[in-house]
Amino acid sequence: MLQFTLKAARVNAGLTLEEVASIVKKDKKTVNKYELDSSTIPYDLLEKLIKLYDIPLNHIFLGKESDFIGKQQQRILALTS
Repeated sequence: MLQFTLKAARVNAGLTLEEVASIVKKDKKTVNKYELDSSTIPYDLLEKLIKLYDIPLNHIFLGKESDFIGKQQQRILALTS
């Protein structure tokens, strides 16, 4: 199944960090924190974001963005080997 990080979902929705922070009434540092590591994101904020980004919850990767990127790089290496 195709999954996106919160940052990728935001960018795909054409929104800036500042715009999202304003819409969900959070500081942009808070939104950025959860884009980098969504493993502890409060459900009410996650729910607002998936509605804003118009993406199903099961398409969001919940965890550290660096872990997601590492997994994607491993998949690419496996496909090209």
